[in-house]
Amino acid sequence: MAAHRKSAHRKPKQRPFTGPAARTAATLALAGAATATSATGAGAAPAEPAPTAAQVRAKVDRLYHDAEVATEKYNGAKEKEAAATRAVDALADEAARRTDRLNTARHTLGSMATAQYRTGTLDPALQLALSSDPDSYLERAAHLDRAGDRQASLLSNIRRQLSGIARVKARADQETEALAARRAELDKHRTAIRTKLADAGTLLATLTAAERAAYERAADAAHGGGPATSADRAGAGTPADRSTAHADRSAPRASVAAPNSRAARAVSFAHGAIGKPYVWGATGPSAFDCSGLTQAAWKAAGVSLPRTTYTQINAGQRVSRSELAPGDLVFFYSGISHVGLYIGGGQMIHAPRPGAPVRIAPISQMPFAGATRVA
Repeated sequence: MAAHRKSAHRKPKQRPFTGPAARTAATLALAGAATATSATGAGAAPAEPAPTAAQVRAKVDRLYHDAEVATEKYNGAKEKEAAATRAVDALADEAARRTDRLNTARHTLGSMATAQYRTGTLDPALQLALSSDPDSYLERAAHLDRAGDRQASLLSNIRRQLSGIARVKARADQETEALAARRAELDKHRTAIRTKLADAGTLLATLTAAERAAYERAADAAHGGGPATSADRAGAGTPADRSTAHADRSAPRASVAAPNSRAARAVSFAHGAIGKPYVWGATGPSAFDCSGLTQAAWKAAGVSLPRTTYTQINAGQRVSRSELAPGDLVFFYSGISHVGLYIGGGQMIHAPRPGAPVRIAPISQMPFAGATRVA
């Protein structure tokens, strides 16, 4: 009986397929594997090909250009932020001066009140004017006619001063709101510049050493200077690049004479700035961006230029390319995002881009957008 139960629970022995059955099983197994492989492959997205060196160089150039556009917007926002700060400070000073005058007038009334109190004749209007609640005084200004002529004059003066202080404070509130908006705009452009420059650096890092060197040579040839290294792009500048810049500075200057002494001084300043690094937002004396250089050059000549490329182009008389003379401002790109100082012979001095110091370059290397004669 026990032996019967044991044999009843024993699993039947599996026999391998043979002959036609074996061939059918193998075919089904292979078909299943192929189906699984096909399903797996269908779900996987094909890898995107890595960009070519030419595509990387084009993207980097575009990022540097976009960073320069953002830099000029940053410069404009910084000017507006500075103006708003000055307005807020001026209103605060005005409110303080008005408050001092109000306190002086109230002190005079207080002296009158003291004299009247001693004689037992304190005027109700004086009591009102000396109240700690100015709103109550303004609402009940009809009591002024109870005071004497001198008191009435003082009380009217206080009323005007209180109204004036209220207006100044309201303007200050408006300017404070404008200042906050300017600072937010400034932060936005600052972030855009830093992001684009960081993206450019990341893309350049994908190039091989040979590709990177070729890009640097091509970029610097386009901007009229010697090769710039990765350290240069960070704004430091290497001895080799600085020696190139010094060679530019000592090169013969354009034979075309400046039209007047102020233009000559501006050109002379620009020559003296050759070799100094490009730093976005900088106006000298140790570093410049493109519009910062032209502004500083003409400031040395006694002429005040606005801060940005798109305002400098309207700072003088427009001249054609064929009429250019040393000292003229030359502008590039459709958005007027780059400017240089013309020195004659088809050449300019400009601050090209991050990592490339101030240098001499042909104006033909960038899309010409217009020119302005400052003086």
